[in-house]
Amino acid sequence: MSALQAFVLGLVQGLGEFLPISSSGHLIVVPWLCGWPDQSLAFDVALHLGTLGAVLYAFRHDWWRLLSGGARGALAGRPFGTPEGRLLGLIVLATIPGAVAGKLLDEWAETTFRSPLLVSVTMAVMGLVLLLADRRASGDGAAALDVSLRDALIIGVAQSLALVPGVSRSGATISAGLCLGYRREEAARFSFLLATPITAGAALLKVPALWRNGGDLTPVWIGMACAAVFGFLAIRVLLAWVRTRDYRPFVFYRWAFSALVLAALVLRGGLR
Repeated sequence: MSALQAFVLGLVQGLGEFLPISSSGHLIVVPWLCGWPDQSLAFDVALHLGTLGAVLYAFRHDWWRLLSGGARGALAGRPFGTPEGRLLGLIVLATIPGAVAGKLLDEWAETTFRSPLLVSVTMAVMGLVLLLADRRASGDGAAALDVSLRDALIIGVAQSLALVPGVSRSGATISAGLCLGYRREEAARFSFLLATPITAGAALLKVPALWRNGGDLTPVWIGMACAAVFGFLAIRVLLAWVRTRDYRPFVFYRWAFSALVLAALVLRGGLR
């Protein structure tokens, strides 16, 4: 893999992980459109380390408040007795469906799911879901610290669907939050907080294999750095955007991208 390819894939990962447009779908389709060799899923997960760094830095104050508040409650014998400890517990709980799905469907994720046609279909379908969910967005919904047990489980199940490329982890969790009546910004904020444990878990499982394989790791470092920088920018842009605007531009982008992939498949005879 060249440095240019690593840069492009890092950019794609950074933007796609937090904007509701599916980073995994883009990481499959972009190399396919460009005629590049298909990178390994381990490299994709290495890029997630970059976006993990981005979300940790962007929400460092939130995580410090959650962890310190949770620690105070635990030391007092009430681990869920503080709002921070309760939210921390809900984030862990909401992560479980995605972790279970990842374990059960890991082999499919590396083979069957890496299909441009599947990405095109899921990009279009989830674009419609996001549009309908956005229309239900509340202007006075609950803040992130008021997430209920039921809502956390529903959003966690939605996150598990993102194992299918084109669904988008942020798109699925934000859509679920909007359907449940959360404000656009708060749905995005909870989605970003929820990204941290699932991304860290995937990296712990997959990245060591990439290092054991040896070879030149320069492209990996380039990709990770780009993913971190553009991931941080994507978080800032999305949160600023949805404070006063809706998610329709991302819906239209998903549909346009889906149409582009379908057109490429037709021209290459991939639908025969």
